[in-house]
Amino acid sequence: MQKKLTISIDEAVYEGLHRVIGRRNISRFLEGLARPHILPAAIDEAYRQMAADEGARRKPRNGRKGWWET
Repeated sequence: MQKKLTISIDEAVYEGLHRVIGRRNISRFLEGLARPHILPAAIDEAYRQMAADEGARRKPRNGRKGWWET
């Protein structure tokens, strides 16, 4: 779940973020910078594995339908 956060930064930094990162990517960029300092790497890796497992569950390798498709 995502949460909205309001922060105050210098105007020059704000303009630089818009210019370099782009308006729609600032949140993702800042989260990427903060994440390694806040969350242990093990949690990040666990989420990646869970996402990969979910993708594998949705695409049966043998070509048959999975239990969720019946």
